[in-house]
Amino acid sequence: MQSMTLEQLRATTSAGGVKGVTLKGQGCGFLIEIATRSGQDAFLSKARSSEPRRFGNPASALNVLRDIGIVVAQIDVTDWDPSQKDMTRSRESRGDAMRSAHEAAAYNEWLVGEIQASINDSRPNVSHDDVMSEMDTEIEALIKQKHA
Repeated sequence: MQSMTLEQLRATTSAGGVKGVTLKGQGCGFLIEIATRSGQDAFLSKARSSEPRRFGNPASALNVLRDIGIVVAQIDVTDWDPSQKDMTRSRESRGDAMRSAHEAAAYNEWLVGEIQASINDSRPNVSHDDVMSEMDTEIEALIKQKHA
């Protein structure tokens, strides 16, 4: 069976080349099978590969079809088994991943601001040796203060 990207499906639909569509349950997800007028049936694939695009929720697949202009579809749930759902991709784990991504983005934004502020600072640069000498003096003073 051939594969077809979303853009290819959109073009084929616009040209009147789609005879019918079946939302086919497979495992815990759904695939979109496309019957074409040329007789070369296909399935909807991911944008950058020939791997089938899987939908965990049939409503998501139906929204994609409706957005393309396909308003009639068959549903085949013969091989659908919702108990096979991969819980590692649950809302909770996606929420954790999104929180981590937002925290990383906020940190990156802060770091970029700090670097830019340093670049924009008009005060003269201080050499590493001068900073280390000053720190050694401060450390010695703290040690003397502690033992006094």
